[in-house]
Amino acid sequence: MRKTPTPETPAKTGQPTATLSREERLKAALKANMGRRKAQARARSSGTPDDGQPDNKNTGE
Repeated sequence: MRKTPTPETPAKTGQPTATLSREERLKAALKANMGRRKAQARARSSGTPDDGQPDNKNTGE
């Protein structure tokens, strides 16, 4: 039987609150970044501009 890896306890990390909050911030930033990238990929595949600005190519000016 193999042991499952357990996360380090705060006593082992040295700075428990700083490390945990940093990991949580990084996790949230990664999740937000992946959401943006997926939205961009969907916009590219559908052929619409992904920057939110209107397409002014056919204004007649």
